[in-house]
Amino acid sequence: MASNSKTGGGFLETVKTVIYALAIAGVFRTLFFQPFWIPSGSMKDTLLIGDFLFVNKMAYGYSYASCPSLYLPAVGIDIDAADICGFLDGDNTRILAGEPERGDVVVFRHPVSGRDFIKRLVGMPGETVQVIEGVLHINGAPVTLQPNGTFDETAEPQGPQRLRPRCENGPVGEGGLCTKTRLTETLPNGVSHDILNIAMQGSDNTPVYTVPEGHYFFMGDNRDNSADSRVPSAVGGVGFVPFENLVGRADRVMFSSAGSSMLFFWTWRGDRFFEKIE
Repeated sequence: MASNSKTGGGFLETVKTVIYALAIAGVFRTLFFQPFWIPSGSMKDTLLIGDFLFVNKMAYGYSYASCPSLYLPAVGIDIDAADICGFLDGDNTRILAGEPERGDVVVFRHPVSGRDFIKRLVGMPGETVQVIEGVLHINGAPVTLQPNGTFDETAEPQGPQRLRPRCENGPVGEGGLCTKTRLTETLPNGVSHDILNIAMQGSDNTPVYTVPEGHYFFMGDNRDNSADSRVPSAVGGVGFVPFENLVGRADRVMFSSAGSSMLFFWTWRGDRFFEKIE
């Protein structure tokens, strides 16, 4: 009898330990840093498919979007942040709010689908934004662009989704060299970062957008391979992103996997440990 009691007590202690650990992890993820794995190439070459990073959730304060989401379609799990913290949604405000800066790389919740996206903030509230022949214009003035060589990668499936890169020198056969023109873009506040060009396409010429108050305009650094604010959210893009939808700022890549899973440590890229995001 004593043995059974001891066994039962040990099981309960294990359950309590697991619950406590999950609670602590949930609080840490909600208030401080959220893990994020880059699934697509829309932010190349700043971020590569397979980059693993932590998002700084303290940078902009907290809103309903700070609550964790859990999306595992393979097992039918779809718990949205709004399901947990929906009572905070709707007023476009934040607690302990911090203003994002132009040029920040930001994780935010898509205004329609609620899925997490990561893009670069280029347009602030009240500004006009337009792209003309691939050049970003803010308040009617073009940003500064300087040639910076090419971005080269192998033409092969990448990441768990096995996405093939688009190439400026395409079509490129399997295993061939895929290249894109790389330019250094300098935003009006002096923040510089690289962008990539693949081809002239519809998203390289847009209407003039006026960013509403309390909203932001985002673009991917891989400009011709990014669904972003250039296309309204109702028709497959992102559109203007409300302040309350910001999750946090991406500051540094922790490590990066060139394989189909971040668990395949033998595929980790040796030059991207603790890489600063600029």
